[in-house]
Amino acid sequence: MATTAEVLAHPELDADMLAPWERRRLTRIRVPARRDDVVAARLLLRLCASRFTGLAPDAHDLVQFCPECGQYEHGRPSLRDRPRTGVSMSHAHGLVAAAAGPGAVGIDVEPSTRRPGPVSVLRRMLPEADLEAAAASPDPGPELLRAWVRREALLKAGGGGLPLLVWADRRRGATAAVASTVPVDVLPGITAHGGPSEG
Repeated sequence: MATTAEVLAHPELDADMLAPWERRRLTRIRVPARRDDVVAARLLLRLCASRFTGLAPDAHDLVQFCPECGQYEHGRPSLRDRPRTGVSMSHAHGLVAAAAGPGAVGIDVEPSTRRPGPVSVLRRMLPEADLEAAAASPDPGPELLRAWVRREALLKAGGGGLPLLVWADRRRGATAAVASTVPVDVLPGITAHGGPSEG
């Protein structure tokens, strides 16, 4: 996990690493800060993949494929040259996260001040036990946010039942979760692996 600014200033990374299809997608993003978040997430994903595989960050061919519509350039990311390496990325309001490792991987990051909602959406997305635990808290917002990032990480990894780790980075003001079958690199030099997920 990092801030967008940290990734964009990283000496090993450059927006020129992005594939032509990624650059085309960026032209459709009108808000400069959001565009920077997307660039930073894609670059951080390459750096995590680099640390996992031992290859240079620009050595991997990142692809995205949506199984629902059968189209490329959106959907779950993967490395064309390493189909067994799981990769995932997330970006939100100046924060980015990425992970790489063997097998299924999912990661999500949100600003710690974010409060998921509305309740109608939360009821569809989160397990009832998470909603009840949050309701029992004097300040349900942080509990709901942790439940939200857990759920997003699990969805990005392909479903429940995977080990899951949730953490807060107070310096960056972020809450994140990673789901994976085995420990994964979530930031160069940091390996994350959690306990069983609740769903």
